[in-house]
Amino acid sequence: MGTLQSGDRSQFPDPVFRETVLKPLFDGARHHHAEALRRIDFAHLVMLVETGILDPAQGGALARALGAMEREIDPATLVYGGDVEDYFFHMEKELKRRVGADIGGRLHTARSRNDIDHTFLKLGLLPRIDGLLAALRGLLGALIEAATRDRDTLIVAYTHGQPAQPTTYGHYIAAMIEVLIRDIQRIEAARSIVDLCPLGAAAITTTGFQTDRHRVAELLGFAAPLQNSYSCIAAVDYLTATYDALALLFLHLGRPVQDFLFWSSFEVGQLYLPNAFVQISSIMPQKRNPVPFEHLRHLSGQTVGRARAVVDLLHNTPFTDMTDSEAETHEMGYQAFDVGLRVLALLTATIEAARIDSERVAVNLDRSCATITELADRLVREEGLPFRLAHEIAADVARAVVAASGTLRQDGYPTFVAAFERHVGRRPAADQMAFADMVSPEAFIAVRDRFGGPAPAALDAALAGYRLALGEFDRRAREAAQRRTDASDMLRRRVEEIARV
Repeated sequence: MGTLQSGDRSQFPDPVFRETVLKPLFDGARHHHAEALRRIDFAHLVMLVETGILDPAQGGALARALGAMEREIDPATLVYGGDVEDYFFHMEKELKRRVGADIGGRLHTARSRNDIDHTFLKLGLLPRIDGLLAALRGLLGALIEAATRDRDTLIVAYTHGQPAQPTTYGHYIAAMIEVLIRDIQRIEAARSIVDLCPLGAAAITTTGFQTDRHRVAELLGFAAPLQNSYSCIAAVDYLTATYDALALLFLHLGRPVQDFLFWSSFEVGQLYLPNAFVQISSIMPQKRNPVPFEHLRHLSGQTVGRARAVVDLLHNTPFTDMTDSEAETHEMGYQAFDVGLRVLALLTATIEAARIDSERVAVNLDRSCATITELADRLVREEGLPFRLAHEIAADVARAVVAASGTLRQDGYPTFVAAFERHVGRRPAADQMAFADMVSPEAFIAVRDRFGGPAPAALDAALAGYRLALGEFDRRAREAAQRRTDASDMLRRRVEEIARV
């Protein structure tokens, strides 16, 4: 296709404007928003009849025509011809053709494309949020199962890329769970803004007709109407709140994914992925490449980038109705949902499949002296030493064991006795067996039974709370779905009743 040339500047639309703006918008509307526009027409019609703004005969003619259009017109087959401005006017033109301009033109009483636009955009966004929330609940359930299954499974916890302390895989996963719960709450909070209906605001200031905005919101399945009419067409915080929450969600998920990639490296080896998730090099047959983690990392990043782009597009835009916040911006945002759902599906499957290599963990814990903090703590509790002195003794032991390429439980006791005598001036009370217990990872975990710790009782209490949170998320989702189903049934029934007049 060559460069488009402008035509007669007195006739709308200019060919360049038609091909670069109007046609893409028309195609986007018929693909993404046709069903929402049909529902808006039906709900507005019911309200106009119920409030007496339209008489029963007018409402019946419109209901029958709209029903016929729904049955007979497949939006996917429509081709933009340039004779109308957009999809809305195309459907209005068809309605007028069927019932005449007098009756057809009455459907637009007390509304504007301004409030229609944000209503159908919200109706398009809500199911995407709900689909995301369903996938998040699935991931949350998988994480709770993994944390329960591996409540007592030891791992090495890292700080600054170095072995730090032992904890359990269940305790680590529980940290992921808590962040995910807060992310779901942020998505739900954004959804509550999307779930407020703008229809009835008209262009800016509502209308002089005695409309019922609450009824329209009910028929469309919204929780309530958005109150301020200027806010309905100008305050697009439903959009920024949604994509801000989406960006944070996938930014947060990308962080443990990076840990998992590190843990599955040959040198660390504490996380094992089964063969179904591993790709082999085309030239190096010994390699087990844990590529799901790489895909999860970069796809999470793509989702963050797309979500942030939506928010950034609205920076310094005017507080009014504007195209910046409308269809094409939403369509770009839908890509964030599409990629994000791929991440959630893959991450859920990977969490379910991954296992800890306990033999490698035991070796890494012992060689890294990761339990040495508890040695210092026990010297405070059992030998009555100040913590700083106990820390110096423990540090001497760790340095000596690491320098000798030994292990703490097998090789640490003689060094411990020597360091203790050097710093304290007497022999420690702990014998070889007591020392082995002091530096045992199992003992390390067992004594950390404080609130939020990895010991079984503390972690069990946390897991019980996470299950309650998942149950509440499920309950709210069921209630929202039931409200939508009831609204759809009510709207269909009322339209059929009006059509029989």
